[in-house]
Amino acid sequence: MTQTAANNALDIASGLLLAPYGLGETALGNVLGEILQHDVNLADLYFQYQRAESWSLEEGIVKAGSFNIEQGVGVRAVSGDRTAFAYSDDISLAALREAAATVRSIGAAGQSRSVRVAAPALPAALYSARDPLPSLADTDKVALLERLEQYARAADPRVVQAMAALASTWDVILVARSDGHLAADVRPLVRLSLTVIMEDGGRREQGSSGGGGRADYAMFTDEVLRDYARRAVHQASVNLVARPAPAGTMSVVLGNGWPGILLHEAIGHGLEGDFNRKGSSAFAGRIGQRVAAPGVTVVDDGTLAGRRGSLTVDDEGNPTRCTTLIEDGILVGYMQDMHNAGLMGVAPTGNGRRESFAHLPMPRMTNTIMRAGDKTPEEIIASVGKGLYAANFGGGQVDITSGKFVFSAAEAYLIEDGRITTPVKGATLIGNGPDALTRVSMIGNDLALDPGVGTCGKEGQSVPVGVGQPTLRIDGLTVGGTGG
Repeated sequence: MTQTAANNALDIASGLLLAPYGLGETALGNVLGEILQHDVNLADLYFQYQRAESWSLEEGIVKAGSFNIEQGVGVRAVSGDRTAFAYSDDISLAALREAAATVRSIGAAGQSRSVRVAAPALPAALYSARDPLPSLADTDKVALLERLEQYARAADPRVVQAMAALASTWDVILVARSDGHLAADVRPLVRLSLTVIMEDGGRREQGSSGGGGRADYAMFTDEVLRDYARRAVHQASVNLVARPAPAGTMSVVLGNGWPGILLHEAIGHGLEGDFNRKGSSAFAGRIGQRVAAPGVTVVDDGTLAGRRGSLTVDDEGNPTRCTTLIEDGILVGYMQDMHNAGLMGVAPTGNGRRESFAHLPMPRMTNTIMRAGDKTPEEIIASVGKGLYAANFGGGQVDITSGKFVFSAAEAYLIEDGRITTPVKGATLIGNGPDALTRVSMIGNDLALDPGVGTCGKEGQSVPVGVGQPTLRIDGLTVGGTGG
């Protein structure tokens, strides 16, 4: 995307969020100046306008549809390690001044300061500002879901049920800060998902797939729909013949792409600045130390064009970037928002994110990725005498303080004598994130990103994210299962 596209985002945001209410840069500067009459280190105004829709189809019938518009403004003041926050769905000068009066009380009265708000040179936009909602007519959205269901049924006669869902948002944000910084972003986001249920000999299993990104509905071509159908049907068909997974300690090979969700949960959250500032992360105080096996390099990259977790600017108005967290096994950095970065004496990394104007920003991941190594997937599989190959994951949970995690495999196989053999189900991976990093013994050359389906929760806030990794061999992981 071009610099012109980035400037266009500011024009769109100003037209939607400021102009209708008679607000301009002078008014925003005055409101911020009112907050700074007290001893406040940082203040910001976060304006948001969002349009969202969702459609779901089951058995050829539209089961649900929704459309929603919301807008509002959040006002934050930070004084030392304390934060005051107020928000309103009323975007008016009166509402802004009332919120400003509320949050400025966090600091002691001081001298009046003025703020001149202006937009600096903006980063190039990572995605189009086009609203995805009208990119297809409503009848065509239903037809798209119908085609996806038909492709799934055509892929295997054992499919007895198919459920498809389509969703999109168009998010327009504008941030004005007490340091005079003004930034805006226009964020499209689409997602398509499919779940199938297959039956054979009285046994029923399900499979799922999908994808999306910061684009419009044009990304869901018939070729893409057929691929989603094939993947969901394949997963369900594998589980139909799977036997109970064995339990024990063994070598585990993780597939590339979406299995990076284990990296995101078990390791990524522990590398967010707030947990480390408070000393509650297993990685706290370990900058410069070896925390992973040689060859393990982990980055958080918000600059990948069109990806679900990418942002041109974060929710504090800072450009996102590629932040190296672990380099060749050594911990070199954390993900930071402005508040935690200031308290830790480091620079923000463009990872300040919030669910909406009604929420405070905090350090969050964007696209968290383990870099590729030099082994082929075939070499990695061939190196394992007896173990588990986890091709895809379902849900999981992690304790940030201890690093302990539990993840369920949605598609898994035994590895026997260097070959992938019997499908198994009910496998759970149990371990400790920092410990698991030290047990990585082989890293594939086949780095892949997830298809664009990830959503991350933290302290009650959900944001879209991405993950990625190559095929990995991790030794000595505990596998929970029901088989002998």
